[in-house]
Amino acid sequence: MSVRSESDLTTLEERLGYHFTDRALLTTAVSHRSWCAESAGAPQSNERLEFLGDAVLGWVVADLAYRSHADLAEGRLTDLRKGAVNAAALADVALDFGLGEHLLLGKGEAAAGGRSKPSILSDALEAVLGAVYLDGGADAAYQVITRMMGERIESAVVRLEHADHKTALQELAARLYDSAPVYVIREEGPDHAKKFYATVLLAGRPEGDGEGRSKKQAEQAAAREACGRLAARAPVPDGAGAP
Repeated sequence: MSVRSESDLTTLEERLGYHFTDRALLTTAVSHRSWCAESAGAPQSNERLEFLGDAVLGWVVADLAYRSHADLAEGRLTDLRKGAVNAAALADVALDFGLGEHLLLGKGEAAAGGRSKPSILSDALEAVLGAVYLDGGADAAYQVITRMMGERIESAVVRLEHADHKTALQELAARLYDSAPVYVIREEGPDHAKKFYATVLLAGRPEGDGEGRSKKQAEQAAAREACGRLAARAPVPDGAGAP
């Protein structure tokens, strides 16, 4: 496959929301080693840029998570970063803006469906971010990554909280009460500004309250409060099973 045309690179830049001063960096970022091996005079593959982009991406996501979620402890921040920047998540981001169609692949790799392979897509995305960093500096990379990853970080927080609190409460309830938590939900406000309130019942008794902009957020908050109460309580309530 021939080197990408200027118009094709422009399309990729528009999707990224960043225009390169040095277009050669972008060409290198989309150059897979399979294409370089088959093409005389090809630029180096994107592997070095991938290395750089991985580090830049980790820094920006860590910074975004730290600044936006002051309530998360170090371990939870680490889990959040892992959830937001693993290979599968990055491949999804790459698919969202059509990076695969811009890649330079060898004939065999292209025929084998390389444009949709998660490993190739995630590596190429990191390479593109490394190229943005070299071309425009830290501020440019930060802005591009924030546009790409901001919503996904928030989604990762929701998943993390769901796993940390609702699942933890379910396990505690099974041990202490031999029954599952029951969530009672009420809502207030107009559709465009609705708030949800949850109360979680264990063995018929309210143990936690929470609120949020969705049912899930309210349930997570209620489960978090209930987990704290159960962890602090001693002895185990009458009628409860031994932990």
